[in-house]
Amino acid sequence: MSERWKYQITMGSIWGIVMTVFNVLFNLKEIPFSQQIVSTVFYLQAAGYILIGIFVLGYFTWKSKQKQNL
Repeated sequence: MSERWKYQITMGSIWGIVMTVFNVLFNLKEIPFSQQIVSTVFYLQAAGYILIGIFVLGYFTWKSKQKQNL
């Protein structure tokens, strides 16, 4: 696997997990934690955040990292 994909997967996954945690914390007043975890919406949102993090955020941070190295 290339360095670019390793970097994108690492950065995107971290961002996706952090966003999922913040999303759960913001919804705690309305929906209890146990109900959020068992819903399919939670898992779809988590997968969406991780995929967006890998393909969008990871790509743009990789490009900016490459520009700094030049």
